[in-house]
Amino acid sequence: MIVLSHDGFNEVGTWRSIIVVPVSASAKQAARGPTAVALPKGAGGLTQNSVALCHQVTTLDRAKLKKKLGSLTSNEWTRVEVGLKASLDLD
Repeated sequence: MIVLSHDGFNEVGTWRSIIVVPVSASAKQAARGPTAVALPKGAGGLTQNSVALCHQVTTLDRAKLKKKLGSLTSNEWTRVEVGLKASLDLD
């Protein structure tokens, strides 16, 4: 999961919902177009090549998140932003 919600919300103990982009290791998902953003092994602590599924933005209860693996580089984050803009039809 890539956490999208603002740290200001994420750090408030009573704010239970976290906005995320799911991440999949499925090669089949990589062919889904501009909303499926390839992330190489090591990106954000990933243990294998993966895909950010920007067309599946969702919310989760923060209790479902176990631990932080890492952070995306600015270049990786920019690519995810492009996928989100395509998914949400944002300029």
